[in-house]
Amino acid sequence: MNTTPRFGLSARQWAVGLAGYCTFINLYSPQSILPLLATEFGAGAAEIANIMTASTLAVALTAPFTGTVADVLGRKRVIVTAMLLLGIPTLMCAFASNLHELIVWRFVQGLVMPPVFAVTIAYIGDEWEAHEATAAAGVYTSGASIGGFAGRFFTGVLSDMIGWRGALICIALMTLAGGIVVMTLLPRERKFVRSEGLLASGKQMLQHFHNKQLLATYAVGFGVLFCFVSTFTYINFRLAAAPYNLSATWLGAIFIVYLVGSGLAPMAGWAVGRFGRRRFMIPVIGLWMFGVLLTLSGPLWLIVCGLTLSSACGLICQAISTGYVTITAKVGRSSAVGLYVTSFYVGGSFGAALGGIAWVFGGWPACVAMIVSVQMCMGAIVFFLWARRVPAAPAVTPIEPP
Repeated sequence: MNTTPRFGLSARQWAVGLAGYCTFINLYSPQSILPLLATEFGAGAAEIANIMTASTLAVALTAPFTGTVADVLGRKRVIVTAMLLLGIPTLMCAFASNLHELIVWRFVQGLVMPPVFAVTIAYIGDEWEAHEATAAAGVYTSGASIGGFAGRFFTGVLSDMIGWRGALICIALMTLAGGIVVMTLLPRERKFVRSEGLLASGKQMLQHFHNKQLLATYAVGFGVLFCFVSTFTYINFRLAAAPYNLSATWLGAIFIVYLVGSGLAPMAGWAVGRFGRRRFMIPVIGLWMFGVLLTLSGPLWLIVCGLTLSSACGLICQAISTGYVTITAKVGRSSAVGLYVTSFYVGGSFGAALGGIAWVFGGWPACVAMIVSVQMCMGAIVFFLWARRVPAAPAVTPIEPP
């Protein structure tokens, strides 16, 4: 068993961090270049946003079944195989000759992402001791958060330097290299207990639909990524147009606000312990609404402030929600998490699709009205449906970042 050195990270910690990084550098890589792709393919904002919808929808479709398959086949085998496969559709995206092909390959990309991130979380839970698991999950979350930022930022910068196709080729090669490194560094699981089979795991999953607290939490997860995707997809079209006229590089740089939220999210554990999950969540949603409304301002610095507040509040909400799933599910936590991930990414798909409709009818102000409406529904769900008193969660690091 690898042990964590006094300074730095152990090999297996590097491996789980890299798994998170390589997954999310792929998922969000096109977001900062959507205006560029719209020009390339002669598409409108709503049509080009299908690039984001396709991948998030594919993640939602496969997420609930990933855990059950890994419970039968083994953790490392599934993680490494999926990472090596992930680079292939990313490479094919770079060679897409039309928008339809690009959307299809983005869908395939999404299909192989849950076997990486969902199974990595399960691996951490199995292989680390309880007092070490939170730190390991933190390493994974940091890697995933940095990957989400890097995918947006580096794709924007590289697109201005070598074109968007060259940028995606670089992302694909990086992913393939990451898969090889994880295959080398990640130890084979030692505490893994093989599942009785897919049927038994499936029956356990169905039981979660009778848990009203879980259903309410799934609804909040739906809203979290709905608001994230619709905000950070369509704000690009506003900032790419006059009077801002931001290039792909600067649109990618805007996503540095994402790192601010990633840094604040771990504080959610302390705040929940101090104020209570429900009492803390509602003001955070209120601040999130204020941040979105602030993006209606004219000055660019105020828009960036609004995006920063939105990122921080959204990631805190995600941390609290995922922590609530882990303590609400009495049995079958892996399948409970899988269903949360499904709800989360279905929300992202709807955020991209409905955001496009709002943009067509009323531009950015219509998008903001839609986002704030969803946030109001989230607040109502937390206020009326979340339990007033629940045990403290063992960890509240997000399952994966928006």
